[in-house]
Amino acid sequence: MNLRHYFEREIDQHLAVVQQARQALATPFARLVEACVQSLKGGGKILFFGNGGSAADAQHLATELTVRYVGDRPAIPGLALTTDTSAITATGNDMGFERIFSRQIEALGQPGDVAIALSTSGRSVNVIRGLEQARAQGLVAAALGGGDGGALPHLADPLLLVPGTVTARIQEVHITLGQMLCGAIEIELGHVREPSS
Repeated sequence: MNLRHYFEREIDQHLAVVQQARQALATPFARLVEACVQSLKGGGKILFFGNGGSAADAQHLATELTVRYVGDRPAIPGLALTTDTSAITATGNDMGFERIFSRQIEALGQPGDVAIALSTSGRSVNVIRGLEQARAQGLVAAALGGGDGGALPHLADPLLLVPGTVTARIQEVHITLGQMLCGAIEIELGHVREPSS
């Protein structure tokens, strides 16, 4: 294996997807920020959910909001639906794995909250059910997806579809977009000053 070639190929692939995302996602990103800020100003919260690496990203982003991203400021209500092992395993055992997110949204979601699904394929049944439940309850059902989006274009708005097909590259852009979201929320809520450059 030529490790130098592998290294450069992976970086080139990453940069290509980032550049495509830069061209495609500015408008839906702004809409997602606006939806989150409007929800938070109205006393709402942000719910993140996804499977596998996306579950880890959900937890990461919820933590950026509840603790801090750039600097000390009031806590922002962000919640990952991937952290309560009792709820997840009880729902999976008693109702089926496909309901692990929808059941929590049913219990915790309020009209005006924002539910953000993270899914590289947009085809995971539990993610689809979560978005369906969010819409049914009057939450903003949003998503970060990739490729053709699977079922997400019919369920999520705002929807940020990363223009790529490689799971790792999509997830890399998801966490970048998620951190940008957290930073923009802090600024829009007046907790952090916008960088000068």
